[in-house]
Amino acid sequence: MTPEERAHAALEESGIAFEITRHGRVRSLAEAAEARGVAPEQIVKTIVVRRAEDDYLFVLVPGGRTISWPRLRALLGVSRLSMPDQHVARDVTGYERGTITPFGSIRPWPVVADTRVAEAGTVSVGAGAHGAAATVDGAELVRVLSARVADVTDPEGEG
Repeated sequence: MTPEERAHAALEESGIAFEITRHGRVRSLAEAAEARGVAPEQIVKTIVVRRAEDDYLFVLVPGGRTISWPRLRALLGVSRLSMPDQHVARDVTGYERGTITPFGSIRPWPVVADTRVAEAGTVSVGAGAHGAAATVDGAELVRVLSARVADVTDPEGEG
């Protein structure tokens, strides 16, 4: 099963209503939003974060925002977090960077979603392949992933 097929199967299994959008490679958030037919803040990036040896989680970050490391560390009760390199991220999720989604990850890591994801209405998340995305309801996304919801991002360029 390809990574995209794995993501699609996991989306189906979750019961969430979704629509797959396919487009060519994009170079910016604005291009991705235009290709997917949503506003930039409705693009949701899935970031892999390492807590400890063989202990990772996904953080869902709205477009135009970045992780607030102090707030995320406080939420998780840890003093240190890091982002794995692209090879480790692929090894622990089964997805290449730029295609990562919690749906169909080879290991079911916990999910933290920024509060804005659940409040955004329609959102677009990666679907396991470059140029593939799933359009879903943000509140449903948070629910089906059993995500912990918290204010864990800042606007890009701040923090």
